[in-house]
Amino acid sequence: MRKLEGKVILVAGGGGVGNELARKYAAEGAKVVIGDNHPERGEKTVAEILATGGTASTVPLDGTDEGTIAAAVAHAKAVYGGLDGMHANFAALSMAREDSDPVNISMAVYDKTMEVNARGFLLCTRHAVPAIVERGGGAIIYTSSIAAHVGDPILVAYAMSKAAVHALMRNVAKAYGPSGVRANVIAAGMIETPAWDAIPTEYRTAMENTGKARAAIKSRVARPQDIAAIGTMLMSDDGAYVTGQVLSVDGGTTMLP
Repeated sequence: MRKLEGKVILVAGGGGVGNELARKYAAEGAKVVIGDNHPERGEKTVAEILATGGTASTVPLDGTDEGTIAAAVAHAKAVYGGLDGMHANFAALSMAREDSDPVNISMAVYDKTMEVNARGFLLCTRHAVPAIVERGGGAIIYTSSIAAHVGDPILVAYAMSKAAVHALMRNVAKAYGPSGVRANVIAAGMIETPAWDAIPTEYRTAMENTGKARAAIKSRVARPQDIAAIGTMLMSDDGAYVTGQVLSVDGGTTMLP
């Protein structure tokens, strides 16, 4: 018996991690809706899933556009009969080089980062929760970052937005737990995705070495498959008594109580 057999899951946000989440959830028996603001990415992943006998479809989803989020949930209900899980996985990363410290950061960069990372996850939540409750309960997972609880001298907006997601998750877990909704965060460390291929070799090597130096596991940095494995556990009955938690997937970079 596959772990997610018969479940309907919306993956909000594609890319290296999001595509792997969709592939893994489908391989475990879920009917997957990929919501992405890059349609070609979602369509390619759907084709891969269909070719292996899975069930999936893709819809446009923009974290700054509530209408697309509502439409993605409506699609899951109309095409597959309901919604059992939602994994919010997008982030504003294009402005990372301009995301500095509290004194020097541009408020435009701050506002956009918070709009996508914090407000966008709230919008996903407010549309997914009622659908999951209608289904009799299920799971919400938020992809986050150890930046939420590791002090860094830069990326203040990114870190603040991720800490906000952790607060959102705990609120959902407490408020909707009695209705059968579980909510958890996966806080990722450095992840090697296909996008790394576009990074100059020297810079990519320096990033990887930094990630390994900070972690307890020195052999490699995280991969999308590591996130998908934990996501599968949390979405499935294996995680039936896990809610309100931040699970760090970072090779021991952080070791929180």
